[in-house]
Amino acid sequence: METPEHEIFRDSIGTITEDGKRAWVFPKKPSGKYYQYRKLVSYILLAILLLSPFIKINGNQFLMFNVLERRFNIFGFPFWPQDFHLFVISMLIGVIFITLFTVAFGRIFCGWICPQTIFMEMVFRRIEYWIEGDRNKQRKLARQKWDAEKIKKKGLKFLIFAIISFIIANVFLAYLISSDKLIQYITDGPTEHFSTLISLTIFTAVFYFVFAWFREQVCVIACPYGRLQGVLLDTKSIVVAYDHKRGEGKNGRKKFRKNEDRTALGFGDCIDCLQCVHVCPTGIDIRNGTQLECVNCTACIDECDHIMESINLPKGLIRYASEENIKNKTPFKLTPRMKGYIAVLAIMTGLLIGMLFLRNDVEANVLRLPGQLYEHKDNNIISNVFTYKLVNKTSRDIENVSLKLMSHQGELKLVATSDNFVVPKQGIAEGTLFVEINNAALSGDRNKIKIGVYEDDKLIETTTANFLGPRSFK
Repeated sequence: METPEHEIFRDSIGTITEDGKRAWVFPKKPSGKYYQYRKLVSYILLAILLLSPFIKINGNQFLMFNVLERRFNIFGFPFWPQDFHLFVISMLIGVIFITLFTVAFGRIFCGWICPQTIFMEMVFRRIEYWIEGDRNKQRKLARQKWDAEKIKKKGLKFLIFAIISFIIANVFLAYLISSDKLIQYITDGPTEHFSTLISLTIFTAVFYFVFAWFREQVCVIACPYGRLQGVLLDTKSIVVAYDHKRGEGKNGRKKFRKNEDRTALGFGDCIDCLQCVHVCPTGIDIRNGTQLECVNCTACIDECDHIMESINLPKGLIRYASEENIKNKTPFKLTPRMKGYIAVLAIMTGLLIGMLFLRNDVEANVLRLPGQLYEHKDNNIISNVFTYKLVNKTSRDIENVSLKLMSHQGELKLVATSDNFVVPKQGIAEGTLFVEINNAALSGDRNKIKIGVYEDDKLIETTTANFLGPRSFK
């Protein structure tokens, strides 16, 4: 089936030419109300992103994702491998939250919150405008031969890009290995941690490649989130939209002429100035409707409002609106699908909060030593050998820790350590212990025993283990 002429643009992405080559985008420098709001939001988020690895709450890094050691901190809450279910629930809440916002407000996350967009548009692109100038000057410089002026501008830009990429790589590394280790590695010098230096170099090269060359292609080609729009968006979703009813009128668009009565002639308010296209960072024409490449950055809204204001026409030709709002003037309402996402989000959030409150500061695991059976001692005493592991999730040492048998009359003995020991902060204490119980107190060959973990005389955790004994033939 042949694609209609007005839909041909959907057969390819805006950053690829007809012959399959890269169509380099030179967006016009944006300005306007929404751009000022975006700058404010972006700089706040940049500050949070850059400072989070170095902020401590109760001794815990505010945000950390140490995959190698399987340790995660989210908003100062430490998550260990034993808390993996909590970490998964946290990630699911994040996914549902973003999905809900996409269903209700389109790709607003991409335009306002996504680190890729913030760094690209509010850091690297602004440096580019400062060095190379606005859209037309950048296009002219790109066509210009490699003379002294071009080498100077391009060299300065790429040097600054490399320095910023190196800073971002260091911050990224602080999220992965902790800021304390990063500072220690910097203090020790690069020769002491050569493998870390290699990782840092790779991260720097990746960030430089993304922001200096790949750029908007990340949003268009690499990021899977853009593809979700086709599944999540509907006619009631609020997106950056062109009011085609007002813009096209009866007879379509027409260039602006002073003192012309456009309404009487049947023309819409769109004067076909193409400024919304020139300012778009992904090179699309928003007048073609919602597209994969659109990241809802609002640059076209600001530019169109400026044009409308200059020719004394009402602003809002391009605005945040749903398809239903443009066609039928219906206001925004929560759809059943949105209410469903809100309900799931509320349930998951409540579940996470409840589990966080119920989570103990110490995680205890006692397991029978593999391959070991019970030992029959004098006076009808049955002995089993176990290994124990205590995980301290807090930022303080837990001292005078002891283990006691709670479920049976018997004796618990630690091997190669005193009865009272210390579990270091955010660390692990492990060892071996024996449990001895009189055979008369056992029921069968497999018994569940309960062991308590005490700090001084205060019970802080309990755990269970299987205790083997002689098989009963009663």
